[in-house]
Amino acid sequence: MSNYFAHETAVIDEGCEIAAGTKIWHFSHIMPHSKIGENCNIGQNVVISPEVILGKNVKVQNNVSIYSGVICEDDVFLGPSMVFTNIINPRSAIVRRGKYQKTIVKKGASIGANATIVCGNEIGEYAFIGAGAVVTKKVLPYALVVGNPSKQIGWISEYGHRLNFNKEGVAICPESGEKYQLKNNQVQKVSK
Repeated sequence: MSNYFAHETAVIDEGCEIAAGTKIWHFSHIMPHSKIGENCNIGQNVVISPEVILGKNVKVQNNVSIYSGVICEDDVFLGPSMVFTNIINPRSAIVRRGKYQKTIVKKGASIGANATIVCGNEIGEYAFIGAGAVVTKKVLPYALVVGNPSKQIGWISEYGHRLNFNKEGVAICPESGEKYQLKNNQVQKVSK
């Protein structure tokens, strides 16, 4: 008996690891050698390719494709129909298996609906990628990025609120009361 839930229409290949408390919904496919952490939620029609790693409490919304080379750390949110790539120059007639580029999504980051993450990039801790954005380069921790190609338009708190920094480079999240410091184009959470 497994310690996770999988809908009867889900396909779970042998050789993958799925931790306790995870839920896998309708028509999703979990491929061999992928690793899914505790308490993840895998929505409908999701593909998790071989050797993908998902940390704890990762939320994958409907119609998401997570290709080989992707690592999502704990508490990552992947919005509906967003997609990762894993080859920078795909061609149907040229086989490039084994040349997949790594993409790392750091702890607490959120990626909005219909966004595309071009392979070989890192999404920083608690970064927020807006719906429909096309990410073509590294995203800093706590960065708010939108557009195609994506560009940073501000900073965001761990609770998902836009941060407005004063002259001293300090901002307070309106929901959590946590304090953030902006210095040398880097944001750090200071305290509550």
